[in-house]
Amino acid sequence: MEIKNRKKKVGILMGGPSSEREISFKSGKAVFEALRAADLEAIAIDIVTEDHRQNIELLKRHDPDVIFIALHGKFGEDGGIQEILEEMGLPYTGSGVKASALAMDKIASRKIFQSRGIPVPRYLEISRCDWKPGYRVPANFKFPLVVKPSSNGSSIGLSVIPDASGLDQALRLAFSFDGRVLIEEYLQGREMTVGILDDTALPVVEIIPGHKFFDYEAKYQSGLTEYIVPANIDALSCRIIQDAGLSAHRALDCFAYSRADIIFKDNTPYVLEVNTIPGFTVTSLLPKAAKVAGIEFKDLCLKLLDLAYEKTETKLARAGR
Repeated sequence: MEIKNRKKKVGILMGGPSSEREISFKSGKAVFEALRAADLEAIAIDIVTEDHRQNIELLKRHDPDVIFIALHGKFGEDGGIQEILEEMGLPYTGSGVKASALAMDKIASRKIFQSRGIPVPRYLEISRCDWKPGYRVPANFKFPLVVKPSSNGSSIGLSVIPDASGLDQALRLAFSFDGRVLIEEYLQGREMTVGILDDTALPVVEIIPGHKFFDYEAKYQSGLTEYIVPANIDALSCRIIQDAGLSAHRALDCFAYSRADIIFKDNTPYVLEVNTIPGFTVTSLLPKAAKVAGIEFKDLCLKLLDLAYEKTETKLARAGR
């Protein structure tokens, strides 16, 4: 697979100032090695701050022609770095500013999913200024409950609580990462994820965590979780899950790629969230699904760069430039 101009310099943004910095380095290193193996001029750029001016100066020093974003969490996935790249006129991989911000905000994206008829778990939101110790959920909410920051990833700050006695501690943890928290009913179903590539759903992945739920440790400690690719489901269920993932991707106006996390219960795909910059190592879930679809990791990286160029060319054409 070729990209538009193999002589161009690719800057890979990794690290970042968020709680997912360590994970981002893993994705960035994998992309860096893949692009170097494809004989591209690839440079690793460590993002350490959200400061607008400092990041512009950093990017100007490295002088890349195109950007591969391997930043996870705040600033990388919430539209922050995308806004800077738009200002600089640099082509970049993945979704734009608005779609990134919406996907990162679990509460905002839930509301959009509901407006489009996409199933989601029952939930409520609470802000830090409204929270006091001893808070109780409405009587019609059934335990166990999931408590998580509205804008965070990798299950950081997430708790699953079996009864009301754990609510204060779970909220305190979630609020340490964000000023707004999502509380949702825990759905006992099959955990699925579906990647989207160039507006097409990839094979469904089933996640079978060794822990009770798919937490940070289960995600990143080798051997704790089993991934079945493709998921062992019938064709109709597969299509239902893929359609839900693609619908969620489109509802947020995501671009190029994403990954939707879904609980499949009673033949209904409940969308939990959409990740606009999912984990991106050879063993990450979207690349696993792409490989089953016949797309090797190196070619997946090149495909995303191609789409980044196409997006920029389309914008320039519309502007008459």
